[in-house]
Amino acid sequence: MTKATETAQFLGVATLIYLALYVGLIPTNQVFRDEVLPVFPFWCLVAFGSFALGTLGYDVLTFNDKEDKYRELLKAKDELRSKGVEVDD
Repeated sequence: MTKATETAQFLGVATLIYLALYVGLIPTNQVFRDEVLPVFPFWCLVAFGSFALGTLGYDVLTFNDKEDKYRELLKAKDELRSKGVEVDD
């Protein structure tokens, strides 16, 4: 199973559970249904955005620690130069 299939399957199941809770097929507390469930998708969106920005910031912060990628880029530059392509330093 590919990662895209796993993600789609997870999102589908999560959506079905959310809808079942929202319409009352799964019995819950009235306060939970009226106050928590309507804002839950927005909370998930904010949490995902925070995670994405945090991951991006951390990766930018630790960019110099990726020596193998740096050497791979240098090797690619040398390969392009050997084929006659001008590469800026």
